[in-house]
Amino acid sequence: MKVDMDLIKELRARTGAGVLDCKNALIESNGDIETAIEILRKKGIAKAAKKIGRITKEGVVEAYIHPGNRIGVLIELNCETDFVARTPEFIKFAKDIAMQIAALAPIAIKREDVPKDIIEKEKMIYREQLKNSGKPENIIEKIIASKLDKFLQENSLYEQPFFKDSKKTIEDYLKENIAKFGENITIKRFVRFELGE
Repeated sequence: MKVDMDLIKELRARTGAGVLDCKNALIESNGDIETAIEILRKKGIAKAAKKIGRITKEGVVEAYIHPGNRIGVLIELNCETDFVARTPEFIKFAKDIAMQIAALAPIAIKREDVPKDIIEKEKMIYREQLKNSGKPENIIEKIIASKLDKFLQENSLYEQPFFKDSKKTIEDYLKENIAKFGENITIKRFVRFELGE
């Protein structure tokens, strides 16, 4: 079943669930938005949206060193209470996020956080690649916008496919854990080290 993008946007706005979760729920509900909301609520995904925005002042700083000692990651993951921060499940979640960063080397947590100079440099590279293509300027602009969108998707942690389950993004995985722990969780910051860089 093909799902209309407007329906996905509406469901996403109403539940705060990830795009893929919304799409799957709409497919499962044959396009019925109310049933799709129910499906998401049963999975605990819709609950996460209500918790986002609550203050997170507890948490952990997790370290991950990839086998071979050539890549290392430090990440600060915050939650609302010390009780949750000390659970083995929360530590495992932090480790998963650190491993994701080690494996896929995102530039920023969200696309809005990607530095403007990097975005401008990418645009310049794309423009240079298309300079002698003979395509009209409006088509070149559309191609650049499309390439930039793909670049931001690949380099924003939230939008990357989760390395353990490519059907969901890191944002989806985060929302699942917000629902599971019953607390808001934020990926505050990270740093990735690679030998020789």
